[in-house]
Amino acid sequence: MQGKKNYTEKLFLSFQLSDRVPKENLYRRLRETLDLSFLYEDTKELYGRTGNPSIDPIVFFKLLVTGYLENITSDRKLVEHCGMRMDVLYFLSYDLDEELPWHSTISRTRQLYPESLFVTLFNKVFALCVDSGMVSGHTQAVDSAPIKANASMESVVPKMPATPMESHLKKVSEENRETTKKHGGTISPVQISAPSMS
Repeated sequence: MQGKKNYTEKLFLSFQLSDRVPKENLYRRLRETLDLSFLYEDTKELYGRTGNPSIDPIVFFKLLVTGYLENITSDRKLVEHCGMRMDVLYFLSYDLDEELPWHSTISRTRQLYPESLFVTLFNKVFALCVDSGMVSGHTQAVDSAPIKANASMESVVPKMPATPMESHLKKVSEENRETTKKHGGTISPVQISAPSMS
């Protein structure tokens, strides 16, 4: 007899995200290993004392690390991607029912950080990932299944990241600048106290 899966979406009253993310998952290990609290002190001078709270600097840099690891250069696509991944939500300290920051908030925050500080902090965060053994920065591993294939072992080579980090950051900046122009947005160089949906 042919089976047929019937699906009716349920409202779960008891659900814990941490129970659904495997212990060996990269993003879970990053969350449990990295201490990014230094970002509050390192970015303190960039924030005003009034206005709406900005996106949390730790969340902001975790989003950037996720974009780099997943090779996503569009802030719109990054937010969409993160919203569909339970492990990334757990890494960002967001629950399933929480709205992620708007893509425009991410773009605005990136553009308001002085470039030298932004690159320094991003390198520092990524260095922590490398130091903790979570990321090598040179090789990507791909999960696989045992399937017969007609391939020569001599042709197998390590997969390198598509672009170096500096090129990735440049591409992110260019792509999101184009998105801002298309949607008529302007960004002024003021202290970070812009509205956000963090």
